[in-house]
Amino acid sequence: MDVRDLATFAAVARLGGMGRAARELNTVQSNVTQRVRRLEQSLGVTLFERSRSGARLTAAGQRLMPYAARLDALLADASRAARDDGVPRGTLTIGSLETTAALRLSPLLASYVSAHPHVDLVLRTGTTVEMIERVLDCELEGAFVAGPVTHPELIGAPVFEEELALLSAPSRRSIKDILGQPHLRLVVLRSGCSYRQRLEEVLARQ
Repeated sequence: MDVRDLATFAAVARLGGMGRAARELNTVQSNVTQRVRRLEQSLGVTLFERSRSGARLTAAGQRLMPYAARLDALLADASRAARDDGVPRGTLTIGSLETTAALRLSPLLASYVSAHPHVDLVLRTGTTVEMIERVLDCELEGAFVAGPVTHPELIGAPVFEEELALLSAPSRRSIKDILGQPHLRLVVLRSGCSYRQRLEEVLARQ
């Protein structure tokens, strides 16, 4: 399996077509097609469903894509390490919960950008589950999420401590009082949100 073939595969998958990938890679379309076919032959699987409108990943291609992304990130890291002159530079993409970004990160990020003007800092927001998946897929360098996070491929460290509070009317003094209401309606965030997960854990214990 050739590294350049994998890089070409990743470009086709990201851009959705051989021609578009060729333009980005500054080569001819036949070269892109040849590299993709050679990769398919070496793996013994079909990676794309080809049509006039472009190329779409097959199930095998979807399984390969995360590894190609990790390899691409690893090569970029190797290139930066070789040229490292001690000055941080390049793109740094991090993730965060929306509430953490709004309430906690502004002074921290402003300080970092001021101290490292050669770094292009990019911030993405989402749920804890989404952030963890993006870190594992090498789409993010790291992320501020609600922990603890236990995964063999990740390293976590506490940064902030948050206190969650449940507010109710004075007549409702416990979770059981709230759950005992005849027409209870809970408005919660979407699946994958850490706050929703905490609430579901509390309700499950009741």
